[in-house]
Amino acid sequence: MKVLLIEDVPSLGKKGEVVEVKDGYGQNFLIAKGKAKLATNEVLNRYKAEQKNKQEQLALEQAQREALAKTLKDIKLVISKKSGENGSLFGAITKDEIAQALQEKHRIEIDKKHIELDSQIKHTGEYTISANLGHGIHASFGLEVKGE
Repeated sequence: MKVLLIEDVPSLGKKGEVVEVKDGYGQNFLIAKGKAKLATNEVLNRYKAEQKNKQEQLALEQAQREALAKTLKDIKLVISKKSGENGSLFGAITKDEIAQALQEKHRIEIDKKHIELDSQIKHTGEYTISANLGHGIHASFGLEVKGE
C-alpha cells in the first residue's frame, strides 16, 4: 500500500513523501493516527496544490516585508518625552512607545516584539532602531528623542 506522509515518521520518511508500507501498518497505524493518507491521485494532486499555494503565499509575504523594509529605511520617527535639564529622560523610551508612534504617525504596524534596541533609550538625541520583520529581513529607521 502506498501512503502520503502528512507528518515526519521516524525510520519511515519525511512529511510529503510517498512510501510503500504493509497494509495493516498503513491502515491501522499511519492512517488511523492521522500521520498519513492513502496515496490516491486525488490526494497527491491536492497535496501538490496546497504546497504550491503555500509557496505563493510565502513569496507574497516576503515581497510585502521587503517593501516594508524599504519604507522603514526612509522614516525618521520623532518622540517627545519629559526630560531633565541635562537631557536625561524621566523613564525610558520603550518598544511599545516606538510601535505606537509608528502606528500613529506613519500607519505602519509592527509588533513591539520585533523591535530591537541595543540599549535602553534614556537620553534625548538620535538613535538607530532595527526591526526584525521575519524571513531573514531586517530594517532600520531613525529615532529622534526630544525633551519637553
